[in-house]
Amino acid sequence: MPHRDRAAPQGPVPPRPAPSPKRRWHDAPHYAALDLGTNNCRLLIARPTGTGFAVIDAFSRIVRLGEGLAATGQLSDAAIDRTIAALRVCADKLRRRNVTVARSVATEACRRAANGADFIERAYRETGIRLDIISAEEEARLAVLGCHALIEPGDGPALIFDIGGGSTELVLVDMAGDEPRVLDWHSAPWGVVSLTEHAGGGDDEAARLAAYARMRSLAAESFAAFAERLPPSPVRPRLLGTSGTVTTLASVYLELDHYDRAQVDGLIVPAESMRRISSDLSGMSLGERARFPCIGTERADLVVAGCAILEAILDVWPAERLGVADRGIREGILRRLMGANRP
Repeated sequence: MPHRDRAAPQGPVPPRPAPSPKRRWHDAPHYAALDLGTNNCRLLIARPTGTGFAVIDAFSRIVRLGEGLAATGQLSDAAIDRTIAALRVCADKLRRRNVTVARSVATEACRRAANGADFIERAYRETGIRLDIISAEEEARLAVLGCHALIEPGDGPALIFDIGGGSTELVLVDMAGDEPRVLDWHSAPWGVVSLTEHAGGGDDEAARLAAYARMRSLAAESFAAFAERLPPSPVRPRLLGTSGTVTTLASVYLELDHYDRAQVDGLIVPAESMRRISSDLSGMSLGERARFPCIGTERADLVVAGCAILEAILDVWPAERLGVADRGIREGILRRLMGANRP
């Protein structure tokens, strides 16, 4: 075959443009979401990646902001001091990570406390973090936005719940479209802190079991109006929980010697196993519960109230399997922020 030369270029050849430098991960804008609940202060810092995001930094601390609130109607000085200390850590992380856009929200404790607004002012003055006290409805919707991807495939509506420190949110969602559609929602005034302070405790096993029965009864009463509105449950009801209660119980189910988000987030657990663990914990002493590595002394006094609330939810929506989400409000905030700022 004869050799053929390529045609010579006509006219001057334009210079080849220099390759643009590759955008490094730390050049992308950083977003932050802070969720201050009745029991926990949680921060998540992330950068957008395609349709999702990658976590850059995180922080979580039990602050018990709502401790004693049920009795006094006020946030105590000690609880405020603990929370301000945690917020200072968050503020330092926000500065060091050069966060571009952030939203910080406060939930039930600040909604209920007579001095909630004063606390918000002090937090801003001392840390630079401006907390937005959100409604129970927005709290529920943010939780759904943050965790709905973990709902099992199936037909009919699904129930998502968030057991907090001062309240519990229940959300019935239609998953037929690309995004979940909220069909109904309910906020009950019992969370792990408020229910423990109102009805928990007991010096011996019999007293502890009696207290557990009271807590289950109170939780069931608070869900009654929502239960009446629920449609007949599908053939295979789908249930997803996002809270410290479900992640802690999932860790006990897996017999983990330390908490591992990779094993817990997205786990599907038989509901009967969660009921059995709940029942076992309800009769144990504080010391016995604390010996579980993923409960420890920080959660030993509050986990039983979470168990009571969970069992009341399973009575309302009798799913055979429970989905576990270690994601929720913070992830919902990040998705909203990033969605609003995408080109």
